[in-house]
Amino acid sequence: MKIEVRRSKDRGFADHGWLRSYHSFSFANYLDTDFMGYRTLRVINEDYVAPGAGFPTHPHRDMEIFSYVVSGSIAHKDSLGHGRELKPGQIQLMSAGTGVTHSEFNPSTTEELHLLQIWIRPNQTGLKPDYTEWHPKPETEHLASALVISPTGENQSAVIHQDAYVYRLKLQPGTQIQHKLQPHRGVWIQVIHGEITILGHSLSDGDGISIEQVATIEIVSQSPSEALLFDLK
Repeated sequence: MKIEVRRSKDRGFADHGWLRSYHSFSFANYLDTDFMGYRTLRVINEDYVAPGAGFPTHPHRDMEIFSYVVSGSIAHKDSLGHGRELKPGQIQLMSAGTGVTHSEFNPSTTEELHLLQIWIRPNQTGLKPDYTEWHPKPETEHLASALVISPTGENQSAVIHQDAYVYRLKLQPGTQIQHKLQPHRGVWIQVIHGEITILGHSLSDGDGISIEQVATIEIVSQSPSEALLFDLK
């Protein structure tokens, strides 16, 4: 069993006035050589964007980039011609490939935007840029674990160019679920809010945990909780 806990209070932090951002891994001017990423997972930033503010048009390449809206809404525009406004629980996934530009703004004049910005390295460079989304549906809202991103698009998940499966966990108090981990793979779980226990470790808002060499991962919630689970090669 190989487990490492990343506490919320130990993350990097940047305050730009219009943006408050917590970095689980090294990012921009924040460097922690013990947390440069996990397997193909490179960035988890928990961002709070002020009303009317956002990220102006900027470039990316050779990275799988997705946003998960926690509260508020995000307005996305990119050089592929997409213009979307996403609400809580929705995901946008952009494969930057050979190069793409995009902007992301909080369209509200009164409400703060809270989201997770996540980068995963692709399985190859020089891909054709692409864009896909996942929206919760009535049949998935009651699920404790819902597949939201996969390399195959199964169960109407958003498609990623990597052997990576991302699940949204939405747990009620006392809920217990299991995740089977195949050999030579690893899991990172990022708690968005709530209180959960994983293999004896208590986790809450903003905490993360990596797990390897465990056949069955048991997750128990002590309160209404939400998290993202990354199953990675």
